[in-house]
Amino acid sequence: MAFEPPQRVVRALGETRQDGPDGAAAWLERLPELVRQATEARELTVERVQAPGGRSSLVLLVRQADGTPAVLKLAPGRARPEHERAALAQWSGFGAVQLLNPGDTPDVLLLERLHPEMSVRSLPEAKALLEAAGTLRRLWVEPPAGHAFETVAERTGRQAEAMRAGADDETAPLVDAALAAREDLLAAPPETRLLHGTFRQSKVLAGERMPWLAVGPDPVVGECAFDLARLVRDRAEDLIAAPSGPSTTRRRVKRLAESLDLDQDRLRGWTLFRAVESGVRARQVSRDQDAELLLEFAGWL
Repeated sequence: MAFEPPQRVVRALGETRQDGPDGAAAWLERLPELVRQATEARELTVERVQAPGGRSSLVLLVRQADGTPAVLKLAPGRARPEHERAALAQWSGFGAVQLLNPGDTPDVLLLERLHPEMSVRSLPEAKALLEAAGTLRRLWVEPPAGHAFETVAERTGRQAEAMRAGADDETAPLVDAALAAREDLLAAPPETRLLHGTFRQSKVLAGERMPWLAVGPDPVVGECAFDLARLVRDRAEDLIAAPSGPSTTRRRVKRLAESLDLDQDRLRGWTLFRAVESGVRARQVSRDQDAELLLEFAGWL
């Protein structure tokens, strides 16, 4: 199959700077052959590449041998597709897209077809936050016994090291505050659940079985406030542009925490950490506009 992978995937994988036979560049080179092998082995007919698609995977709209529409997702090893597979199997379609090939190879995901053109982000802000939070609540289940998922402590530990290395005179105060918040939050987590890991409005798509279903997890195990923290900063560009941005952000933290029975201070702490981490990482790869927005948002917390 001749095609060009979406530029969003190419740019995102390029930011990882992974070389060698298992790196992002090598995976992109092999992608046409990987698609051919995956579709032929499963008797799939490709309709088109979904663009912009994900940041670290190729998403294809396909039809199965019986004509049933589906989605084929291919991801490099660095994206941990085996963890996404395990999480989707654990959720078994409750609140998340249904995995159609649970016993298949770990790096090839065949998923039910949702409506990629319609996410909750298309709704008015208040309604979008309500629907997204309700979807997220369904995903917070006990992790399976003997799971191999990364923990919040492990993931944020790696991120904390990168934040320290990437801090400069301008960002150091925010980085210090974020790292201090992390230490306090990890001291006594209130619960341990399987989390989506990268949840936001654009990750919730309209479906047929249920009105809204989550896609694209990077699963992690830990406390629920960590998962909700990414949702807090959705549409941050609108908040930055509004004179009431700081007060609106604080009200959003309060409203989301109350709607899901979470501790408001813990949600604010994880929101701070995740915003600063994303902002510092954006600066390191020269996404200066994103970095400025994220760090300004973090300063309001």
